[in-house]
Amino acid sequence: MRYLADRRDAYAHPGSVLTGVRSLLLLGMHYSPAAARQPSAGEGRVSRYAWGEQDYHDLIHNRLKQLAQFLRTHVPSAAARGVVDTAPLLEREFAQLAGLGWIGKNTLLLNKYAGSYFFLAALLTDQVLAYDEPHETNHCGTCTACLDACPTSAFVEPYVLDATRCISYLTIELRGQVPHSLRTGMGDWVFGCDICQDVCPWNRRAPQTSEPAFAPREDLNPLDLTTLFSLDDAAFRARFRHTPLWRAKRRGVLRNAAIALGNRPAEQSLPALTQGLNDEDPLVRAACAWALGQYTHPAARAALVERAQAEQGPDVQREIAAALDHLN
Repeated sequence: MRYLADRRDAYAHPGSVLTGVRSLLLLGMHYSPAAARQPSAGEGRVSRYAWGEQDYHDLIHNRLKQLAQFLRTHVPSAAARGVVDTAPLLEREFAQLAGLGWIGKNTLLLNKYAGSYFFLAALLTDQVLAYDEPHETNHCGTCTACLDACPTSAFVEPYVLDATRCISYLTIELRGQVPHSLRTGMGDWVFGCDICQDVCPWNRRAPQTSEPAFAPREDLNPLDLTTLFSLDDAAFRARFRHTPLWRAKRRGVLRNAAIALGNRPAEQSLPALTQGLNDEDPLVRAACAWALGQYTHPAARAALVERAQAEQGPDVQREIAAALDHLN
């Protein structure tokens, strides 16, 4: 997550986002639509926030523009800028200062009545507003449910997250191969992760969203992984272009799908992994090679042996060799 350090000076003050800023209005929007369905063989999990038909950035930016226009109807000279999570602004910390909640042991903002299944956004303005009191109380107590449940041990200690071990980082932000030591911990997650939120007691009564744009698509809760390997770039774009999954691009989603299928071996997934083993993208081929190495079916070994004879990519060659060694 080098972009944080690279923009350290910009994060120092919200004036880098809006010149002359004097107030920040912090906002939240619920996104959890319903309970997650248990994936069957050949399916994978997608984080709740990405189940909808529309990318939340687009939706919230449009709402922020309306809010800024509302402000200008009262103060025509007001300067205002709305941001979601792409500007150098520490929304979580400012949200706590605005009284929206406390930062939990899983490093997310928690609210006693709203849990944590909500997006944060901010409207910056050069106007002076009536300021709220910071949220001073931490209600995590002695609970360690989120820390104990993380399958990749991403929490170094309470309130400290090693982002490079977080499943959300691995499945979305990481562009290369997933470290071998973390692959099994990813389980069947293919985009994001909700584990540390699902186990949080404050989310037991978290309200569901009423926003139609966040209503879950039938093909995302859960996601059929075996059909993904037949999608070329154009088909992948057509299916996911306006959803959060587009951020990981085709190669990232297929890499994650292969790892998930390797973690949950099922004979019906073998044709998809074999197809992925011959994909044009070496990142996808390498992940499929690892996944096939988790299968004991003779077809997995045969596919690896056949691909080894034609493979030219050194990274993929190493994955194939390691997979065959594992099978041996």
